[in-house]
Amino acid sequence: MKNLNRIHLSGLRAVEAVARLGSIKSAAEELGVTVGAVSQQVQKSEAQLGVQLFERRNRLLLPTAHMLAMQPHLTTAMSSLSTAVATTERGREDALTISVAPVFAGKWLVWHLKSFNKAHPGIRVRVEATIDLIDPDTSDVDLCIRVGHGPYPGLNAQKLLNQRVFPVCSPALAEEIRAPADIGRLPIIRDPGQMFSWKTWLDLFDLDESILQDGPTFSDGSLCLDAAIAGQGVFLAWETLAVYAVKSGQVIAPFPQRPATGLGYWLISGKTAPQTKAKRAFESWLPDELQASIGRPKGADEVEVQVGI
Repeated sequence: MKNLNRIHLSGLRAVEAVARLGSIKSAAEELGVTVGAVSQQVQKSEAQLGVQLFERRNRLLLPTAHMLAMQPHLTTAMSSLSTAVATTERGREDALTISVAPVFAGKWLVWHLKSFNKAHPGIRVRVEATIDLIDPDTSDVDLCIRVGHGPYPGLNAQKLLNQRVFPVCSPALAEEIRAPADIGRLPIIRDPGQMFSWKTWLDLFDLDESILQDGPTFSDGSLCLDAAIAGQGVFLAWETLAVYAVKSGQVIAPFPQRPATGLGYWLISGKTAPQTKAKRAFESWLPDELQASIGRPKGADEVEVQVGI
């Protein structure tokens, strides 16, 4: 491990957070430091390692091959360190560890935790971003937020929100869309790991998936949204992923219909784990914050559309 002597741990933390969350701003929010501090740590790490970790294009930081090779190992290492620290906090009334999928963490939770922190300044929250379903009865995790069909036998599971989907694209591409069938003339951004298909939305208009064109493919919903923002095509997004991008005008949702996929967001806790003040506060805050943040437009479809997956 002597090779660790030439680079600071704080720099590796910054590099990992930027790569996982997709931006310096989001990394600064998670690490509790300024944007400038994260930027400096990234630059120092690149100098110490002697390689370029990110390619800078305008305001975007795109991971290089070096960073893509490092990221899985860094994320696993940081998660292990975080777990080690959290073992001292389990059951504490003023500490909370939450396990959540990386996309949900980066595109929704990181933007709303400040609301929870303001309401409960005495509670320290640690977010563990992972796609693995952690057992809150046997791990250091207090609460899990997951997307699925439910229920979750042997655990306490509260359904928070139905997952609803809708097409999004850049403002420039939106000018080419007047009717739902117009989407069939544009590139389609795809994530092969999605648990739903375009059929969920197209069925509302008696359209078939065969009208859809080819387009770029990314193995991460966050990258798909970034591609839509960059004007690479139309992406079938979901509310917790795209709500901020829509509100800020980064993407346009050409149609109000948002059919449900049959999946839901669930807040999961252990049956035998201690019920602390911190857990009760988060369990009370999260459902209202989720509902308030979505703000479905007039005419949005509320019908549950079950899809075969």
